Amino acid sequence: MPPKDYSYTEIDGADGIIKEINLMPSTIETIDQALFSFLDNNLNLHTTTNKGSKKTPLIWVSSERAFQIKDNRDLRDNNGSLKLPLMTLERTAMTKDPAFKGTFQAHIPDSGASYYKTRRVNVPAARLINQRKTSNFSNAFSSRKFGANNNVGNGQQNFPRGKKDKSRVVFETVFQPIPIWVKTQYSLKIRTDYVQQMNDLTQPFYTLTGQMNSFFINHDGHRFESFIEGDIGYSNNVADLGEEERTYVTDINIRVLGYLMGQGKNDPKPKYSVVQNYVDVKIPRERVIVGDINTFLDDDEGFYRE
Repeated sequence: MPPKDYSYTEIDGADGIIKEINLMPSTIETIDQALFSFLDNNLNLHTTTNKGSKKTPLIWVSSERAFQIKDNRDLRDNNGSLKLPLMTLERTAMTKDPAFKGTFQAHIPDSGASYYKTRRVNVPAARLINQRKTSNFSNAFSSRKFGANNNVGNGQQNFPRGKKDKSRVVFETVFQPIPIWVKTQYSLKIRTDYVQQMNDLTQPFYTLTGQMNSFFINHDGHRFESFIEGDIGYSNNVADLGEEERTYVTDINIRVLGYLMGQGKNDPKPKYSVVQNYVDVKIPRERVIVGDINTFLDDDEGFYRE
């Protein structure tokens, strides 16, 4: 098994090169961060408090309680109770549905070739021209002189390319793993002390998407489509006449259609791969067998048959 942190692997062939480049894959944390950033930065919910208009904090609830108490001291009072209003986000489910395949309807297995075991040969993501190696082939072709007296050809570099030289272009193709689509379910809970604060924080979720219920989130160059469930539930205890503190709680379910690429840190293969194409294939000739040696003419007339 190849090492997990390698970035360059050479394969058989003159110009066939595989190397890892710095592009961000899509992981479970990528989907989580995309939704969290959208709610915290893009939506940027504010409401009125006893200290004026204030941004409502958003907490990812998977962190440990001890960490929340030590590092989120502004969110708790002297008794350790949370200061309201407050929003919490939690990932509640993730489903891989075989019927939900996104844009890739067919499975593309990895290549079985021995020199491709270190990378995925699934989906070409981008292609560009390698200027340096293309110019090397072009200069080598323009500098070549041939003929009986070596008087045919340009004999100089950087000469304008001819029709025969236009096919000697070196391309670099970027390959990526095939995206595996998953349905991710999130639960957003809003807790407030007053109904006016709850109205301020829940209204944007009704009007954000207009007559539709979908919106897009982005992170690390990846874009995911998300949906706000139309049924927004309320679990208030204001009708209870007991002695406990009255709070307003609203539960909003958000579904994200995301995709995963690779196996994360447990993946022995690179995140992305770059491969250069073969430009020219040379097949040497055995001149003795095919009769190229001139045995009938003098040496000054040429050693090989033209």
